[in-house]
Amino acid sequence: MFFNLEKQLRIGRSFQPTFKYRKILISFVGAFIAINILAVVCIYNNQSLLIAPFGASTVLIFGAEESPLAQPRNLIMGNLLGAISAVFSFGFFGNNSFSCGIAVAIAIAFGQLFRCLHPPAGAVALLGVISNANLNFIFSPVLIGSLILVMWGIIFNRISNKKSTYPVHWI
Repeated sequence: MFFNLEKQLRIGRSFQPTFKYRKILISFVGAFIAINILAVVCIYNNQSLLIAPFGASTVLIFGAEESPLAQPRNLIMGNLLGAISAVFSFGFFGNNSFSCGIAVAIAIAFGQLFRCLHPPAGAVALLGVISNANLNFIFSPVLIGSLILVMWGIIFNRISNKKSTYPVHWI
C-alpha cells in the first residue's frame, strides 16, 4: 500500500480547526497579558518554572476556550490536584524518578476520578516534585495563578467578544 500524501492532507484539513485572523489576534493579546501577569506571580514565589504549565493552560483558555479541558473547574481543580500530588509525592518519596512518575499518575487519576482533567496539571505535578514543593506551593503560585488565569480568561473573552462562551460551564 502506498502512502498518499495528498489524500492525507485533505483528510487532515477536515479534522483540524481553522481560525479567523481576528480570533488569532485576540488569542495572541489575551495570552500575552495572561502570561505576563502569571510570570509576576511565579517569579515572586520563586517558582519561575511553573510558568510552563500555566502557558499550556493559557493555550486552552485563549485558543480553545470551548474545550471541556479549558473550563474553570478543570483548570482550577486539575492544577490543584497536580500540586497536591506533587507535595504528597515529594514528601513521601523525595525528588527522584519514582516520585515524578507517581505525582503525574496521581494527577491524571484524580483528574479523571473527580471529572476535572486538565493536561497541564501533569506538568504542575512534575514541576512540583522537581522544585521540592511544600504546602505553600499548592496555594501560591498554583491556586492563585489558576484563579488569576480563569478570571482574566473570563474578563478578556467577554471584552473581546460580546458573544463569548467562556466559560461554557462551571461545574
